[in-house]
Amino acid sequence: MTAPDRLPLPSSLSSRPGAKWLPRAALVALLCPGLASAGPGTSSMSAPRAVQAAVESAAPTTEVPQPRAPTRDELARYAWLAKDAKVRPLELSIPAPEGYTRVAVESGSFGEWLRGLPLRAEGTPVLHFRGGEVLPGDDARLAAVAELDIGTANLQQCADSVIRLHAEWLWSRQQREQIAYRFTSGHLASWPNYAAGDRARISGSKVTWVRSAAADSSRAAFRSYLDLVFTYAGTLSLATAKGRPTREDLRAGDFFVLGGSPGHAVLVLDVAADAGGRRVALLGQGFMPAQDFHVLSPGGELGPWFALEGDAVATPFWKPFPWTSARRFP
Repeated sequence: MTAPDRLPLPSSLSSRPGAKWLPRAALVALLCPGLASAGPGTSSMSAPRAVQAAVESAAPTTEVPQPRAPTRDELARYAWLAKDAKVRPLELSIPAPEGYTRVAVESGSFGEWLRGLPLRAEGTPVLHFRGGEVLPGDDARLAAVAELDIGTANLQQCADSVIRLHAEWLWSRQQREQIAYRFTSGHLASWPNYAAGDRARISGSKVTWVRSAAADSSRAAFRSYLDLVFTYAGTLSLATAKGRPTREDLRAGDFFVLGGSPGHAVLVLDVAADAGGRRVALLGQGFMPAQDFHVLSPGGELGPWFALEGDAVATPFWKPFPWTSARRFP
């Protein structure tokens, strides 16, 4: 169970990670290359007018990348995507706050994979599994909605969304033998065993696995396996994870979880830091009823980023998560 002598970059460049400001001379050279090298009288536009035109065309912009068809690499990395989907990657769509830089992530890591998480168009609402609206697209607590299917049953809620994304990362990395999650009862549900034909027989809190189906390692079988996990796992399961990151060690791919019936879990999608060492994080969640996974926003000067300086991390839809609730997958 989301200064006059320094001018803003052109909108075509300002969305690039780390792009901030250019000196006036550099901007003029960029926008008016002929002017930078030409002598007097070689341009029909005077230098002041050319600079003014450059400034006007480079006015500050808050535009985000427009959704477009997924690339071949994205279709491989995010296997649930349809070829006709319209997406924009998280890292380019949600820049770090002014003065902050994204913390380095290891190549191939869960954190790097999450930075490319495909998002729907800006202003997209959050829908539940039956198609009804849960949050309008302009809700102040909503930063973005992921392009991620949720199925037609009330299964993929908060903890399930965390499990889903972690499992999809392992799938994309061809590390499918590592896909395994525990039911609330403590019993392990292993994808390799499920793919080999094992099926769970559940009686109360007792679970036994019986080889009773044909071997099937297809995507369809994988989604059936995940739905089984979503049915019998939850926040109580996630809370048993042995990885306990500290405030200083928190990284993308970690999560906060308060186990219960109900409990809640939110996933750390990215982390950024300023020169003074202050850290902020992007957080995403699924929720009840099963609904689109979405990026949260606390509002304020940090935009959709949550400060990590307090004794707990407060999110819009649940009580604050103390640092003792931070967990990490193996």
